[in-house]
Amino acid sequence: MENYNDQNLENQNSINLNKEQKDQGEFQSRIDMIELRESLHKVKTEIAKVIVGQENMVEHLLAALLSNGHVLIEGVPGVAKTITAKLLAKTIDVDFSRIQFTPDLMPSDILGTSIFSMKNSEFEFKKGPIFSSFILIDEINRSPAKTQAALFEVMEEKQITIDGTRYEMDEPFLVIATQNPIEHEGTYRLPEAQLDRFLFKINVGYPNLEQEIAIIKNQHDNRLVDKTEAVNKVITAQQLNNYQKLVKEIIVESQLIEYIAKIIINTRENQFLYLGASPRASLALLTASKAFAALRGRDFVTPEDIKEASYAVLRHRVIVSPEREMEGLTADEIIRQILEGIEIPR
Repeated sequence: MENYNDQNLENQNSINLNKEQKDQGEFQSRIDMIELRESLHKVKTEIAKVIVGQENMVEHLLAALLSNGHVLIEGVPGVAKTITAKLLAKTIDVDFSRIQFTPDLMPSDILGTSIFSMKNSEFEFKKGPIFSSFILIDEINRSPAKTQAALFEVMEEKQITIDGTRYEMDEPFLVIATQNPIEHEGTYRLPEAQLDRFLFKINVGYPNLEQEIAIIKNQHDNRLVDKTEAVNKVITAQQLNNYQKLVKEIIVESQLIEYIAKIIINTRENQFLYLGASPRASLALLTASKAFAALRGRDFVTPEDIKEASYAVLRHRVIVSPEREMEGLTADEIIRQILEGIEIPR
């Protein structure tokens, strides 16, 4: 009888402990996320050596990295778009290429071209700068449609076809492009088909007063030191591939899948939108939500992850109707209204 009572007491203590852990949010992770979290923390630490603020941009870039998706960064000149992308590439032990888009840039300048070799008496393919794991395209809207179209195949299928020969890209393969939303002279609007190939569109704004002071002070205190040289590689290509596979295993409950579908369907039925999101957006939102869950150290997706990913995933995939755009209504405001109008799963 004494053993029975002891067993009951032990069971009750175990129940109380589990309840306490649950109340504190200390769930036992079904997927080991420790190494991933530690590596991402190291990346943030390295970037913070140079960049002050812009936490939202850094978070979204890391989420895109885990999702293996491309990113379009839009912001006025001088808000650290290009330098942040370069620093992120510097923290990963992969090949890096920077391509400055200009009006006279040709597709062969990006992809490569076949050159006749006098030595071998045959044509040899010389690879262009696109053959890297990490590509930074600065001012992507500076080049005409013909050059922009050269990116369609490689961004979607991670391969290019030249003279009937297919060339596969190495993994990981990530394109980060920047553009200026203000200056339109000498620019070419990105077609919807290309915009849809970007997982995220990140809007970068100005820093606040405290951040502005920190930027100025940081520059003054380190005026004789190039801090970008102090940024170290902290992740290997193989580790990044492993993390991307790990993120795919993150758990998404069926009611959250339905929640994602409702958001996308609502963009197609919304009276303020001329064009809604495609099924590719549904898949992008699912993938991005998993990445944000991983950034928070969880092996399951929550409605907050989906809402956080929705703006960057959808803002470049929907088109505001002309009359609403003239009234000053933005895609972000409509997305917010859509999210507020859909019941959150419990």
